[in-house]
Amino acid sequence: MGKELKIREISSRRDFVKQSVLTFAGITIVPRYVLGRGYTAPSDKIQLGFIGLGKQSRGLSSNFIKEEQCNLIAGCDVWTTKNEWFVKHVSQNYQEVNGLEIPKGFKTYTNYKELLDRDDIDGVIVATPDHWHALQSIDAMKSGKDVYCEKPLTHTIEEGINMVKAARETGAVVQTGSMQRSWADFRRACELVRSGRLGQIKQVLVNVGDPAIPYNLPAEDLPAQLNWNAWCGPAPLLPYNHQLAPSNNDVNFWPHWRTYEETGGGILADWGAHMFDIVQWALAMDDSGPVRYIPPKDLNATRGLIMYYRNGIEMRHEDFGRGWGVRFIGTEGSLDVSRNYLETTPASLMDLEYSDSTIKDYNSNENHYNNWLNAMRNRTRPICDVETGHRSASICNIANIAYNLGRELEWDPQKERFEGDHEANRLKSNKPRKYNLD
Repeated sequence: MGKELKIREISSRRDFVKQSVLTFAGITIVPRYVLGRGYTAPSDKIQLGFIGLGKQSRGLSSNFIKEEQCNLIAGCDVWTTKNEWFVKHVSQNYQEVNGLEIPKGFKTYTNYKELLDRDDIDGVIVATPDHWHALQSIDAMKSGKDVYCEKPLTHTIEEGINMVKAARETGAVVQTGSMQRSWADFRRACELVRSGRLGQIKQVLVNVGDPAIPYNLPAEDLPAQLNWNAWCGPAPLLPYNHQLAPSNNDVNFWPHWRTYEETGGGILADWGAHMFDIVQWALAMDDSGPVRYIPPKDLNATRGLIMYYRNGIEMRHEDFGRGWGVRFIGTEGSLDVSRNYLETTPASLMDLEYSDSTIKDYNSNENHYNNWLNAMRNRTRPICDVETGHRSASICNIANIAYNLGRELEWDPQKERFEGDHEANRLKSNKPRKYNLD
């Protein structure tokens, strides 16, 4: 299956049939819904599987269940407790949303590859910890499935490069779960920046959390309901602690795997994947990124990293006193945006009259999930395509490397490598641990 590629970006069934003969080794994975009447047939909804049934999956699965054009028919987690919870959660949601029973064929798994082996699944949602994102997403693409992957898209730079390559080779439609791109205030903020209302952008301040730190939680007894070897997977085999991976989703905290460099990128990456992503969008840098990273002199500092784009715009990882958010500073004024506010100084800059010449950003109609499903149907790229998600995640990953090494880094966004720094380039990837999923 690893050598099977599919031609995915097509405009019609005729184009698909014509191009499919050109696929690698003469083998084509033909999505069910391309044959016959396609997505519009009530009897042939988009069939989805869910990989990773942790706390994030609660709201995420509920949102997909609300979408009439898809069915959620499978789930997978290395916790048997979370598989049991997911069955109840999905069943309850289908009853509450549309009075329907759980979809026919619904099943849960503890080994995600068994889910990917199902021919009746068209796409998968990957909501596992960061260190699993790339491996599971690439496996899904190679099995002929489209992917919705939570942010940050990847744990390392090399993983992102490999994800983009896999998506382009297989033609998979990959949506990054950076749903702020589908929120009206963030889109409007980006349009205001691009329109020139702030004048020439000189500086951008981004306030998100701390860089990743080495794992430091004390060991606890390993629960019988958990395959811990499979949870750690390519990461080191860490001592188990419930704060890293709780047995259920009713805990009053977000699991701490985000904090540690072995499994996440710190809150710098967890929230940076949202906020640096908005900067990338506003500055029209979705295929690029900063070229210089200058960390603070204090090696213990958790803020103060300065980044420069090739056009001279300075971006700082800095707390500007308004919570997690972004501040754009231009020659004619400034703009602050977050999930709680959208404001300009002076206030009159907010008044943007739309016309045919006004710069308008991709509008997903405020539905990140339906945007992916429609892209699957039309074989188009969604609002936060794999390349977009990779570039935003790269900023977070490079930022962590800069804080870790404590020295200035020169980054080439085209070659995707550090200039003259062997140690930094070595940190673009992690050597995966050998593991067993069973």
